[in-house]
Amino acid sequence: MTTDRPLHAAGSGLGFSTRQLHAGDHSDAQHGSRTTPIFLTAGFELDDFDAGGALFSGERDGYVYSRHGNPTAAAVERRIAALEGGDDAILVASGQGAVAGALLGLLNAGDHLVASASIYEGTRGLLGEHLERFGVTISYVTAPHDPAAWEAAITPHTRVLFGESIPNPKNDVLDIAAIAEVGHRHGVPLVVDNTLATPYLVRPLEHGADVVVHSASKFLAGHGSVLGGFIVTGHGFDWGTGSYPQLSEQRGPDGRTAVERHGDQAYVRYLRELVVPRFGAVPSPLHAFLIQQGIETLSLRVQRQSASALAVARFLAAQPEVASVDYAGLDSSPHHAVAERYFSAGYGSVFAITLAGGRPAARALYDALEIFTRMTHLGDVRSLILHPSTTTHVLRTDAEKRQAGIGEGLLRLSIGLEDVDDLVADLERGLAAIRALGAILPADDADGAGFPPDAADPTSSARRAAEPDPRIAALDRIAEAV
Repeated sequence: MTTDRPLHAAGSGLGFSTRQLHAGDHSDAQHGSRTTPIFLTAGFELDDFDAGGALFSGERDGYVYSRHGNPTAAAVERRIAALEGGDDAILVASGQGAVAGALLGLLNAGDHLVASASIYEGTRGLLGEHLERFGVTISYVTAPHDPAAWEAAITPHTRVLFGESIPNPKNDVLDIAAIAEVGHRHGVPLVVDNTLATPYLVRPLEHGADVVVHSASKFLAGHGSVLGGFIVTGHGFDWGTGSYPQLSEQRGPDGRTAVERHGDQAYVRYLRELVVPRFGAVPSPLHAFLIQQGIETLSLRVQRQSASALAVARFLAAQPEVASVDYAGLDSSPHHAVAERYFSAGYGSVFAITLAGGRPAARALYDALEIFTRMTHLGDVRSLILHPSTTTHVLRTDAEKRQAGIGEGLLRLSIGLEDVDDLVADLERGLAAIRALGAILPADDADGAGFPPDAADPTSSARRAAEPDPRIAALDRIAEAV
């Protein structure tokens, strides 16, 4: 048999690294397995005739079918809840499943959602191409750190505020406490995607957020070998106001609502019992095990990756080929002050750079790299690079890309665990490839898609270039050829 070890509460008083190793553990009394066993089973045997009714009605805790719950998944759910300071957590099949599940549990046709404009492209597609089709209206806040902008976007029908702790890829950090306060004044919960920060750098629930979501595929698992996601819930939000009729008005077979049965845990129980299993975003127990293995080294990896990212960002900011570096860890970032308030152990390791030479420069650097892996993923132990305009944002119009700040010269970097000197040398190889093409635009030129660098930014080449670059004609010929 397996039993839960007592150490799984967020308030255990132990340090983060200790909790990432021990919180939520199972104790295998039958065989003595120290790691969590992998329960690869579709269903669970019922003891007798009455057992099924007791389990399905919720009168008794236990497992009936892995789509509704599995002991391997439960162990890692308790662990991430402990690390985020949450009351409960649900493991789902992907980060996209986590965002979708969290929002579907809150929204009905006719409702309104306010989101930061600076969010993961997959999430933006979910909001604009699917939730709107289901009758939900979406408003985007272009200044996610500005509480007044969020306040102005809220309507009587607003039911969710949504943002990312470290937005992908522009690093315009969310002022979590200020936005949560705005939402709570209007009786609206704040949902924060904490994928890029992880609970090692910031725990949004401690700053007033009500729900946290993760793509566990990224830093939590850490090795680029598994998909998964989490929905983590806090406590104290009043779900019984009538704004969420699925929780406060819809009655179950016992005649009670979710709020009457579960109080401030009504939302997470509704997700676990009805939303996640019915939409089928259920992970394999093997994936649950691999995610738990990854979490055990989370602090070591994120600390090292954040330190390396800062060094790489500083190197890139000093290069004449680089128009700007969007990294909140740089003193020059307009979002550095907000980041300083929330992050004490680092600023994350995913950021964007914009090359002054636009797409020709991006192509030259991208193809010259030997250590960075060219792929669409983040949070891997290996360093990754991607050109968003032609990949993740390829279906967006030029106007939409311009609004999101995704220019032709923009590259997204995810810094891994390699020696930082090797990463810098690899990027220098890419910069040399740009120089070999003569692909450096003057600083006051566009980056290839109509996005001029900010001359007020000391990391911008606009602060360094005193004269027009004589190689502009050569670059024009290259751009025409490309």
